[in-house]
Amino acid sequence: MATPVAMVVGYSIFDNVITNRDPQVVGFANYVQIITDRAFWQAGRNTLVFTLVSVAVHMVLGLTFAMLLNTDLIGPRLRAAYRVVLVLPWLFTIAIVAVLWRMLLDPRGVVNYLLNTVGIDVGLTDWLGSPALALGAVTVINIWAGYPFFMISLLAGLQGIPAEMHEAAKVDGANPVQRFWNVTIPQLRPLLISLGLLDVIWTTQQFPLIWMTTGGGPMGATEVLSTYTYKLAFSRYEFALASTSAVVILLASLVLAIFYARSQKMKD
Repeated sequence: MATPVAMVVGYSIFDNVITNRDPQVVGFANYVQIITDRAFWQAGRNTLVFTLVSVAVHMVLGLTFAMLLNTDLIGPRLRAAYRVVLVLPWLFTIAIVAVLWRMLLDPRGVVNYLLNTVGIDVGLTDWLGSPALALGAVTVINIWAGYPFFMISLLAGLQGIPAEMHEAAKVDGANPVQRFWNVTIPQLRPLLISLGLLDVIWTTQQFPLIWMTTGGGPMGATEVLSTYTYKLAFSRYEFALASTSAVVILLASLVLAIFYARSQKMKD
């Protein structure tokens, strides 16, 4: 595990590697170039928006559907059917998800047809081809593909809460909203923190979904740090700069990993 990390860190202090037979040490010049690159900061902003919105909605949808599947208000057969349907997005590979949503969001696809049918005039909107809409579109796709993990994990957490706690709160006069905030959420807090940190780490490093839907375009509207780094290496063949970008991402990921490790230690 240490060898490739050390190699990338080493590459980052040369003027270029792999394509240059005699690379020269440039110290921190590559880091200065990356940090002052406007495209890097745009990719960073896109990554931040993409991550924060995805994680927040994953939490809300996951908890909502988990509570739906944990309630006695619907019968066991209907609950079992819901479990199958709601977990389906998680069963698809990223390639299938990308192809599926590219067809759905095509200007002549199902989404535009349905919106126009119900009276929302969107015409032939190209959701993945519009600089103003593309980032929101890929964020929705990522939310759709990722919420089942939260749903399943939180459902297990809900089923682990003793029923006696809810019954005691009910006897004390707590209404459903009060029981949710004072019993359910405190019991799920360690799980919510762990899931949130893990999802932040995973989402900030999302590459295949972006690459197979928009490729970081149009006009950099969906460029994230992972696609930015990939293009430096395999489109521009600037492997030293790509390594530098990777090291910067690694440092940010280490901060998140430390927070996650500390949250697990506190939970234990």
